[in-house]
Amino acid sequence: MRKRFRVFFLVLCGWGLCSCSPRDFLTRRLASDLILASPSFQAPQSFLLNTGVLSNKDYLSPDYLVLQRRGLISATKTYCPAQLGPPPCWTVILTPSGVETVRALIPPGDVGKASFVIPVVKRNLLTVTGISKQGTVADVEFTWRWTPLNELGAALYAGDLHYKSTVEFRCFDDGWRVVTIVPRREQNLEDALKNAEPFPE
Repeated sequence: MRKRFRVFFLVLCGWGLCSCSPRDFLTRRLASDLILASPSFQAPQSFLLNTGVLSNKDYLSPDYLVLQRRGLISATKTYCPAQLGPPPCWTVILTPSGVETVRALIPPGDVGKASFVIPVVKRNLLTVTGISKQGTVADVEFTWRWTPLNELGAALYAGDLHYKSTVEFRCFDDGWRVVTIVPRREQNLEDALKNAEPFPE
């Protein structure tokens, strides 16, 4: 009897929606592990810091206002090239404190450039809040927040703000996988993170 049950179970595994492996059962723990392992989730968020002549719109953007208040940049009014829009324009430079901060965050070869791409925060998964499965497809809802990597990240991103995202999972012959390419119906993880909605704790 036990042998017959074992054969029946193996047949179910072979004919079922997924093969029989630890990744066949989409638990919150597995969903968390797969999200954390995804390159889209692991990729840090970078900030493009431009110095030199900037438009008034760019100089008065929220990010640059933060850098001004932190004493990392300063600016003087200057001639406004036609491609930058109506005056005024600003010549933005790093303050001594800004130079010291930025120099530690960029490759040595970038010193002296006018623009810097600086990784400033990474994502921190808080919890998987729900899983809705239908056959070989599932929607996984999870919450996360930004974790600063440096002083710029701490200045530009609110670490206490939480985000909610929903991403599609699919069951393949080797088990469940988080969708990392553009699917036919739901959004992939990268889109889910871009479209995340902040919510109060």
